[in-house]
Amino acid sequence: MMHLIHLLSLLFATTAPLAGAVPAQSWGHTVTQVYDTTNRVPLPNEGHLQVHDPNIILSNDHYYLFKGGINIPIFKSTNMSGPWEKIGTVLDGDSIIDKGNRSRPWAPTIIEKNGTFYCYYTLSRPGSRNSAIGVATTTALGSTWTDHGLLINTGSGPGSDVYPYTITNAIDASFIFDQGSGQAYLNYGSFWHNIWQVPLSDDLLSVKDAAKPDAVQLTFVPHETVRPEEGSWMSYHDDYYYAWFSHGKCCKFESGFPKRGAEYSIRVGRSKDVRGPFADKKGDLLLDGGGTIVYASNHGAVYAPGGIGVLPGNDSTPDILYYHYLNTSIGFLDTQAQLGWNYLEYKDGWPVPLEGEDAAAASAAPTNALPRWSSLTIVLGLWLYIWS
Repeated sequence: MMHLIHLLSLLFATTAPLAGAVPAQSWGHTVTQVYDTTNRVPLPNEGHLQVHDPNIILSNDHYYLFKGGINIPIFKSTNMSGPWEKIGTVLDGDSIIDKGNRSRPWAPTIIEKNGTFYCYYTLSRPGSRNSAIGVATTTALGSTWTDHGLLINTGSGPGSDVYPYTITNAIDASFIFDQGSGQAYLNYGSFWHNIWQVPLSDDLLSVKDAAKPDAVQLTFVPHETVRPEEGSWMSYHDDYYYAWFSHGKCCKFESGFPKRGAEYSIRVGRSKDVRGPFADKKGDLLLDGGGTIVYASNHGAVYAPGGIGVLPGNDSTPDILYYHYLNTSIGFLDTQAQLGWNYLEYKDGWPVPLEGEDAAAASAAPTNALPRWSSLTIVLGLWLYIWS
């Protein structure tokens, strides 16, 4: 019997949730009052960098990170967990677009094509639909960029009277190539009619057929006044396009916390067509408010993860999901958001974040791993073993 008691004590010491492990408080709220701390998704690998809406690319065996801030700061590292060295900015000064906060663009997205790097950035102000997406280019990271200015305009200004810019919000650009045709698409949008997609011209500097773009809607929350979907991303894996987005309240928590689960979470749907329609794991369309939660607040340590991107893997490294989140031991201010990341595996074609920084172990993970045994199952097994 003493052996059984000892085994049970070891079991519960190793399988107990981390609820309450972080005694953080914020504006009179404990972490456990803010959200359920028993979420079983893995903790993030820490990126050791303060960041909001990160964008990361891999070039010449180095990771380059871009984030919103004065002139769009650029950081460089040999490892996703840092250390990160600031190497400059995308813009030399204010954006040439006369809108929003011209000195502090938001949510940059960078892609490379034929030796040229393109940075799509946002100009806006919180809570405003008077927004713009601009683009800048360079042929060498760390060198001078050329600001080409306006790509999409909403609210006011040139082109803002073109549908769907008349009803959408030009923020949070992301990018995808059609794997078959090579056509480039830009995804964008937020609370106002959610996330849309438009095709880009071959030079990637303008929208194709700008006066009447072939736009499609990717996500929507029907029957609601507030539709909290933004921060689009699109990735490709094994014949599927994955439409990612952040759902919920992103920030300004000093003014109050939303109800549990209404803070940022990372969601996804998939389609075999880059233009959709996209559906979640249950078959619900993203246009009907669907979206499978891939990563959310967890363990009493991570709050409101979002602002996502996915780095494609290769033969030795899995895909990487990266994002910003609030570390509850640090604080809940927007300026305290941290970089986090996890390797991904795909179970029945759906992305699942993995624990740890070991790429070899993650890439060897089975695609249809057995579910984790419950504590009750293990206890019963141990009981039968002891008394057999």
